[in-house]
Amino acid sequence: MESCDVLIVGGGPAGSSCAWQLRRRGLDVVVLDRSEFPRDKVCAGWITPQIVESLHLDLEEYRTTRVLQPLEGFTTGLVGGRPSVVSYGDTISYAIRRCEFDEYLLRRSGARLRLGEPLETAVRRDDAWWINESVRARVLVGAGGHFCPVARLLGADVGHGERAICAQEIEFRMSAAESAQCPVEPHQGELYFCDDLEGYGWCVRKGDYLNVGLGRTDNHGLKEAVHAFWDWLAQMGRIPRGMTPRFKGHAYLLYDDARRTLLGDHAVLIGDAAGLAYDRSGEGIRPAVESGLIAAQAIEQLLGGEARALDGYVARLEARFGRRPATQAPHRAASGPIRRRLGRLLVANRQFARHVILDRNFLHRQSVALHV
Repeated sequence: MESCDVLIVGGGPAGSSCAWQLRRRGLDVVVLDRSEFPRDKVCAGWITPQIVESLHLDLEEYRTTRVLQPLEGFTTGLVGGRPSVVSYGDTISYAIRRCEFDEYLLRRSGARLRLGEPLETAVRRDDAWWINESVRARVLVGAGGHFCPVARLLGADVGHGERAICAQEIEFRMSAAESAQCPVEPHQGELYFCDDLEGYGWCVRKGDYLNVGLGRTDNHGLKEAVHAFWDWLAQMGRIPRGMTPRFKGHAYLLYDDARRTLLGDHAVLIGDAAGLAYDRSGEGIRPAVESGLIAAQAIEQLLGGEARALDGYVARLEARFGRRPATQAPHRAASGPIRRRLGRLLVANRQFARHVILDRNFLHRQSVALHV
């Protein structure tokens, strides 16, 4: 029988960040994940300087064997519309490959790893969690994404009654000829919003790799919207012609929409398992990292003798991300012509694109790096 202070289910950025912080505090941590690493992950794949600062990342060491593409601006607009180019003249984000980034964080965490092993059983007895009848842990952390089994254990009715965002994407390596002819600028990410403003697509270059995807608040017709977006990019010459894409899907909850119970008896949810993605952008890496760090602080206090320390985790989340609405807002009806016209005007406006869409909603430049 193996034992540890904390067992974390899920080795993504939330779980790895939590494990890293706990190990820095001298706690014994095991990370359990049903996948082997490296593994593919559906995500546009960029991180902000605040994440770099919070995790004390050594970018020079990271980029020696991995893709790290500085982004100095974004092109934004409506699908089929005239784009607006916003350049900052300095690095405001970094494009990464999630298969590389996630494995790097997991290996760097210093936790003991049980990879390729799903969570089969989790039972609370004798003041501990017994996992798969082979690991005894004092605290259990759910970091397994939207379908996290620990979230189910704490009562989440995953897939029923939850208004999840659905996205599909593909990341592929271009041939030397395709890379040389690709007009997508490596330092310039591209974001294109759906005509009804209920989602957006992206096209991000990472060296010889290209990442293309689209997500919507309403998943009806998502497949058709994704393929229409791909066809439009091809017509615009942004991606190689003649390629038949194989998209992968992903679901997650926006912060204001999530209603999951985050705490149990010596158990806590973080990252997408807790439903923490930013409302305006759907970006989940930074909330995942920050929730992992905040949870680690609360867990350390809990194991140090503060019986209600995990309550402080929820309070710190609300202080960081805001208090969730008391009730879930009804889903917006399809936007009418007035809203579409206004959206078209605003998205095409460079000042609005820079200060609202990018600075406030996507990059969260007004929010300083989290230090715990």
